[in-house]
Amino acid sequence: MLKIIKGMKKGSKPEVIEPPPGPNGPSDVTVNHASRSAVPPAQLTHVKSQAVTRTSAPQDTVIEVTPLLKDVPISERHVLFIRKVSMCAVSFDFGDALKSVKEKEIKRQNLQELVELVQSGSSKMNEIMQQEMVDMIAVNIFRALPPAAYENTGAIDGDPEEDDMYLEPSWAHLQLVYELLLRYVVSHDTDTKVAKRFIDHSFVLNLLDLFNSEDPREREYLKTILHRVYGKFMVHRPLIRKAINNIFYRFIFETERHPGLGELLDILGSIINGLAVPIKEEHKLFLVRALIPLHKAKYINYYHQQLSYCITQFVEKDYRLADSVIRGLLKYWPVTNCTKEILFLGEIEEVLDVTQPAEFQRCMVPLFRQIGRCINSPNFQVAERALFWWNNEHIVDLIAEYRGVILPIIFEPLEKNIRSHWNQAINELTNNVRKMFKDMDADLFEDCNNQFLEKEAMVNQMREQRELNWKKLESIASEPGGDAMVMVN
Repeated sequence: MLKIIKGMKKGSKPEVIEPPPGPNGPSDVTVNHASRSAVPPAQLTHVKSQAVTRTSAPQDTVIEVTPLLKDVPISERHVLFIRKVSMCAVSFDFGDALKSVKEKEIKRQNLQELVELVQSGSSKMNEIMQQEMVDMIAVNIFRALPPAAYENTGAIDGDPEEDDMYLEPSWAHLQLVYELLLRYVVSHDTDTKVAKRFIDHSFVLNLLDLFNSEDPREREYLKTILHRVYGKFMVHRPLIRKAINNIFYRFIFETERHPGLGELLDILGSIINGLAVPIKEEHKLFLVRALIPLHKAKYINYYHQQLSYCITQFVEKDYRLADSVIRGLLKYWPVTNCTKEILFLGEIEEVLDVTQPAEFQRCMVPLFRQIGRCINSPNFQVAERALFWWNNEHIVDLIAEYRGVILPIIFEPLEKNIRSHWNQAINELTNNVRKMFKDMDADLFEDCNNQFLEKEAMVNQMREQRELNWKKLESIASEPGGDAMVMVN
């Protein structure tokens, strides 16, 4: 039975409700956590948390219609609140749409009422009420996730786009639970010092595990909630960064599968945007060891936009990182994946937009050797994307400043395109770039042209000599006794 302290005057401490004896006693109901966990369970056993040992409502909890909180006297609202929370902690089977229809609707209505209560801030919750509510939220959202589509089919290397989209059957309830958690976290009435005892380290780790969910609606809520938690609970910030780091490591070196990678990168984009300058060494290591290696995944197109934003944010914060970023991208440059190659060209262009001349000078030689190969690509989209760089004024200014190094590297690919590329549009673009270099420095262009012609003449001479040697060998081999060893100079 709950003991209510009445008659409190303005300025006194908030009402205190003694916890009922039930939850403190033993319970045979435990919570199944996400089966596809990004953080090994062994790492969580050292952290004391209700998120790991949450218990659901007793099996004999009666689900019945109760009056609205606003319709009962203030002295009874706390007891009714606990009762509603207890009913909301009961889970239902959504595999059968005709099962427990009335009880499911009662739970939905109670959840909706709790959301409106927290959002309005009309009733301040004491610590007991907050703990009961967070426990109920944990019981609902921390669950075993179903196997991913590729785990059922065994097509580990298949395109994620071909996987069937999974939608959580219990979303009618789960959405309201996530909305309740979000409203609780962002509420001005939520005291961080109190709330961090319920939304603790293990609770946050379990939230990160849920990014493995195949349901995009759930991941979107998780992204918003985790972002708000990061902003409000400073004590969790190092943990969140480290946990995301570990998820990326597992993706890079083990699975190359994680449905929530785009949402996690969205959160990181906001985090990086708010980093103080100069950037700490910890964050630079994260860029080099986690973000850049994410480019090696085959199906990068599902999260490339968010990843590119994070990379560009780092370079904007510290222009000296441009060299490391560009060399890192060159390291993971795709060889046979043209779609991925186009993404890389776009990303490097964005990085170059915020790159200073000194950093550009350090990486321009390997960079434009790769651009030369892209210009000669038989895939016209790759060649076109590379030639579009010359439409960027900042990049053209950088090229003009160091044209003495870049033009000798890029001249031969340009000439090959003009002479032999199969696509007419690429020929025209190449001619435009060639003319731009000629207008930029006519003397340098003429020197490069002479060197190219000399090199071409030397290659032709060597080819003619090689053909002549083969003809001599054929002539000697056709003579009687031609099977003897012959030396040809």
